[in-house]
Amino acid sequence: MAVETIIECGAWDEAHLAELADKAFHAVLAHFDLDSDEIEAAVMGCDDARIAELNTEFRGKPTPTNVLSWPSEERGAEEDGEEPFLPEFDPEAPFGLELGDIAIAYETCQREAEAQNKSFDAHVLHLLVHGTMHLLGFDHVREKDAHLMESIETEILGKMGIADPYSEDDGK
Repeated sequence: MAVETIIECGAWDEAHLAELADKAFHAVLAHFDLDSDEIEAAVMGCDDARIAELNTEFRGKPTPTNVLSWPSEERGAEEDGEEPFLPEFDPEAPFGLELGDIAIAYETCQREAEAQNKSFDAHVLHLLVHGTMHLLGFDHVREKDAHLMESIETEILGKMGIADPYSEDDGK
């Protein structure tokens, strides 16, 4: 199973979104000892216009953003700073476990990577790790939840050879 990639913006083909999404998804699932053969998600590579439509529709914010996530079910922790309820695969289920969907905007990712002096691939991998963690129930609205999510993201990205994206001096 794993990641189904849908390309709505041709620039994502050249950026190898499918490979980046697969790499990020597997890194996150491996971190939590989840079987990637039984779990799937969808990633849509779109442009700023499309993600602005989605951001307006689902968040009431009529502007482009870098990444949006839609978990298939609520898994968030009740207490600020606790880990969410990770999904459990049911071997009796006829299909694999669907985590949810992610949309990512090419132009915003490109602008942010340039502005932050990061490689495009490293920035996209970070955003895909971030989005996958949202699918698992992590969030950054509450302070302790944000700290937990950022520290786990940093650990996963470090294993991928990517500098801490939350550091002031992360470089490339």
